Amino acid sequence: MIGLNAKLDRRKKYTRMVLKDSLMSLLKEKQISSVTVKELCERADINRSTFYSHYSDPYDLLYSIEEEMIEDINETFSQYNYTKEEEALQMTEVMLEYIVANSEKCQILLSEHGDIAFQKRIMKIAQQFLMKNWLDVISFDKEDQALSEYISMFVVSGSIHVVRNWLNNGMDQSPKEMAKIITDLTNNGLSSLR
Repeated sequence: MIGLNAKLDRRKKYTRMVLKDSLMSLLKEKQISSVTVKELCERADINRSTFYSHYSDPYDLLYSIEEEMIEDINETFSQYNYTKEEEALQMTEVMLEYIVANSEKCQILLSEHGDIAFQKRIMKIAQQFLMKNWLDVISFDKEDQALSEYISMFVVSGSIHVVRNWLNNGMDQSPKEMAKIITDLTNNGLSSLR
């Protein structure tokens, strides 16, 4: 016999999953600022009091989804040591495979309907990774520290836009091909495309 706590835990997990799915569905159509608790509840087929027992508002629900994704991304990054060029290529490929596995969620969260603050957080994580690992390979003096931050932000924001475009194009290149493109551009700039 399943205990009462196990049933409640399953019900709680199910309710949160349905609410997250409902919000992701609504974000395909509109901005988070336009999503109401009423339409979330209707789409999830739950009542408002059930919603409020889990989340304070649609932004709280979105933040929960984003936090799960950031935890997954951090876990993915932390599994590797990316100080060599080959490892950076492998890490980029692993990250793109993660995006493929979560393509619908990534496409929604990185779209114009997604939360700009989340996109900035993703860029910050990637920039910190880049500053910590890739730029360690390059010798920057203390005076060049500001330059290194600009370089990393340029690379990260460009990469995120490339990934967003890749998602919008139906992932027309394999993760391996995209990883090579991004890594080549990062390491060699436009001269890598000749």
